[in-house]
Amino acid sequence: MRVHYLSHVPFEQLGAMEDWFQERDISIRQSLLFAGDALPTPADFDVLVVMGGPMGADDDSRFPWMSAEKALIRESIAAGKKVLGICLGAQLIARVLGAPVTANPEKEIGWFPVYPSPAGKNDSIGKLFAGAPAVLHWHGDTFAIPDGAVHLLESEGCRNQAFRYGDNVLALQFHLELESGNAEALCDACPEDLTPDRWVESRDDLLGDPQRFSASKALLGRVLNAFLG
Repeated sequence: MRVHYLSHVPFEQLGAMEDWFQERDISIRQSLLFAGDALPTPADFDVLVVMGGPMGADDDSRFPWMSAEKALIRESIAAGKKVLGICLGAQLIARVLGAPVTANPEKEIGWFPVYPSPAGKNDSIGKLFAGAPAVLHWHGDTFAIPDGAVHLLESEGCRNQAFRYGDNVLALQFHLELESGNAEALCDACPEDLTPDRWVESRDDLLGDPQRFSASKALLGRVLNAFLG
């Protein structure tokens, strides 16, 4: 299996996903779009992972690589490649599939539970969240569920947390991949986002419990097993 990931900013990397891939001797390549790296073609990989970032999913005019990135996502889906989107990556998938991305009524930053939607309760990935685990969120925007997709997960702060499109596309609004060091880098890069609010935790609360990161990494492994086999 060959994985290629797209990174939009230096502080959004594979995190715990890298360990999962390396343990299985999966080839990993990347395009650091912020550094001007070229995009691959769908023939270059089996799995495309689209990471997060602070930009919006319609910021094509600000980021010259975004239109080409969306074209790659579209081509990869059409070619039947596995495509996994995290946060901004999930929003880009939604846009490619024709769904709008808009501001969520409130920012959601910190550890809050997600739980299966009615359709998610019968889905192999949705079932993994039956216990409403607390996962790490960091977003101000939200996606609509594309036509033909299955709405998997929701939270109190944001209804649309995940969707599956066919068997080869998975979009997650939240961050199972962040390990404590990755989360600390995100806090350092975006401190202005941590203004206290109903669904915004403080830096200390967000980083303070190592067991949350361990549980998140274990859940990530189960999700990747279900999605990638």
